Amino acid sequence: MTKTKRILLIGNPNVGKSTIFSRLTGAKVIVSNYPGTTVEYYQGYFKLEDKEAIIIDAPGIYNLEPSSKAEEVAKELIDGADIIVNVMDATNLERNLYLTLQLLETNKPIVVVLNIWDETKHKGIEIDCQKMEEILKVPVVATSGISGEGIRKLAFRIWEAKTSSFVAEDKWKSIGFILQNVQKLYHKHHTLLEILGEVSIRPLTGFFIAAVVIFISFTLVRFIGENLISYIFDPFFNKVWLPLLVKIDSLLKGGGILHSILIGHLIGGEVDFVQSFGLLSTGLYVPLAMVLPYIIGFYLVLGFWEDFGYLPRLAVLMDNFMHRLGLHGYSIFPFILGLGCNVPGAMATRLLASRREKFITATLMAIAVPCMAQIAMIVGLLGKRGGQYVFLVFFILLLIFIIKGLILNKLMPGHSPEILMEVPPYRLPRWDVTLKKLWMRMSGFLKEALPLVLLGVIAVNLLYSLGIIKAIASLLSPFLVKIWGLPKESVAALIIGFLRKDVAVGMLGPLGLTTKQLIVGSVILAIYFPCIATFVVLTKELGWRDMLKSVIIMIFVTFSVGALLNLIL
Repeated sequence: MTKTKRILLIGNPNVGKSTIFSRLTGAKVIVSNYPGTTVEYYQGYFKLEDKEAIIIDAPGIYNLEPSSKAEEVAKELIDGADIIVNVMDATNLERNLYLTLQLLETNKPIVVVLNIWDETKHKGIEIDCQKMEEILKVPVVATSGISGEGIRKLAFRIWEAKTSSFVAEDKWKSIGFILQNVQKLYHKHHTLLEILGEVSIRPLTGFFIAAVVIFISFTLVRFIGENLISYIFDPFFNKVWLPLLVKIDSLLKGGGILHSILIGHLIGGEVDFVQSFGLLSTGLYVPLAMVLPYIIGFYLVLGFWEDFGYLPRLAVLMDNFMHRLGLHGYSIFPFILGLGCNVPGAMATRLLASRREKFITATLMAIAVPCMAQIAMIVGLLGKRGGQYVFLVFFILLLIFIIKGLILNKLMPGHSPEILMEVPPYRLPRWDVTLKKLWMRMSGFLKEALPLVLLGVIAVNLLYSLGIIKAIASLLSPFLVKIWGLPKESVAALIIGFLRKDVAVGMLGPLGLTTKQLIVGSVILAIYFPCIATFVVLTKELGWRDMLKSVIIMIFVTFSVGALLNLIL
């Protein structure tokens, strides 16, 4: 039986590998985590006439000397590949050729792809593909993943891949030789996108543009999420799913262990999707109707900025500040996205290379970055008492964020990573590619998070049925009253906060709290345990051991800050 060949797409970041991958594989794509890591790669199937192969889209790398987990994974994928397809940015040969020369030394059959070919004429670049093929002694194909130009030719020439006899004793001299023989440059005027690309990375104009981009992204994610909830998910659950649950409730006669597990506890004699804690009620409603809509909005917006080329610019702008917290400039993305919804913010930690970065980022986000729904509730409750109190709550959260980041950076072994990345030119994305990435990421979230959320709901349900939650409430009541200055009735809000933080903040409203108690309660609910969906995703990203450490930090910070605020205020 003939072994199915493994074809590896590899190249620098932002060279259009994913677009080529999408063109060659169609819709049947598997998202995988490399064994022992949280580094993702895409795998699909490629068939041409009677030949079939597996195509893998490796993480982007600059060379074969790994400096991050993603680069280590890419190098290991090279070892297991039968054919290497080296995707290059035709508009930036000098940067891309260093990796190409290293790949030629692996003695693997190689095809070189000059992608983004359509932009060469706009940039005044002329490349002789035939001459380049003669020098490198491997097939060279010009493509445009956006338009599909050259994809069919590439599909046939993949099978012509061969090992190269080209020897580069001094790689930079060899790169100069290749460029001199295959590339000609002509004068051209800057395009509007090039001008925008330059001003968006300069500090003076870059931070203004970043603020606009963040505001637009924030608004879009919230707009998409809220409209999906209002017009699709909530109507479905209320008009289709709720009547079905009512029938199941009547069949189970409103009691018994099976009713408790499937439907949960009736609130005011009715099924409540948020507070019932049943598998078919809360278990499905939380991930599907409360979280998934924001996941869709988040990944749609993220995919656009990824393909457009803006994310590296934002990372460079924020690197100096993030560096002081022991983080890479890319860490800004989980925090920004977490302000919309903590779940996509938690999922975005997989953009980070090291375990240390992920831990610091995840812990800071879980403690000091409230989601948009929680922010709205805090503004609604405290805004009536005065805008200065709203400002005070968010100023406290900012202080916690900075102080905690500085402490973690000092205490955790390791060092602050440097930002080593090329900033790509702006390019208009292809919507079919963006939507395909959205579908892959969305389905990945459901496969990963939904089973764990259901397990979490079962656990809460059992704790409630066994009276453990009631016992915890009684145990914590004296602590709440004496240390935090909150009434014992606020225990219910803390418990609900593990499921939905904004609902928990809203539950403080009817308790008749003083302004001081509202401030303390709002801050505590913001910094203690993340909601169950975020908790599940963070556990998946960090692992149980690191998540346990993060939880201990959250508890310590919550108790300390609550006591300190009660004392000071």
